[in-house]
Amino acid sequence: MAEEKKPVAPAPEEAPKKKAPAKKKAAAPKKPAEPKPESAPEAAPVEEAPKKKAPAKKAAKPAAKKPEPAPEPEKPQVTEARCFVRDVRVTPRKVRLVADVVRGKDVKEALGLLKQTVRAAALPIEKAIRSAAANATNNFGMDADLLYVAEIQVGDGLKIKRYRPRAKGSASGLVKRNANLTVVVKERK
Repeated sequence: MAEEKKPVAPAPEEAPKKKAPAKKKAAAPKKPAEPKPESAPEAAPVEEAPKKKAPAKKAAKPAAKKPEPAPEPEKPQVTEARCFVRDVRVTPRKVRLVADVVRGKDVKEALGLLKQTVRAAALPIEKAIRSAAANATNNFGMDADLLYVAEIQVGDGLKIKRYRPRAKGSASGLVKRNANLTVVVKERK
């Protein structure tokens, strides 16, 4: 008998379904990862394909011998230490009067003189000399007993400008001066 052919109905086309927004679920506590059983086979390492070799280069010329580098010259020994103080709140003219007293004196003698000096600039100069002496002993290994004040320079620092009210609604200028201080100590030989 002849086989009867049944007509095949075309399949209905499915429209793409839109996903509804997922509802947020309460965060479930995470379970600790379970260790893998030891009987599981490990992945076999993947072998890399052999790399192509670059064509042989021409034979290089023999390298000339490099001359040995000259030994580095020794650093000169440090013979002085300094301290720089910026904007001491005393006028430079007043600081110079005290600086002239201690210039050229041994550090111990200069500190003794400054203890007895009744001037506003005595304290900042004393601190600067102590700092320079500490730099000499701690950083450069100088002997504290042989140190003297080799240089002490005072320069103008920041000028603060103010004004003062005067008669008939006028004003006169006021300049509040600061001093910069440089102290250099050296070892006596």
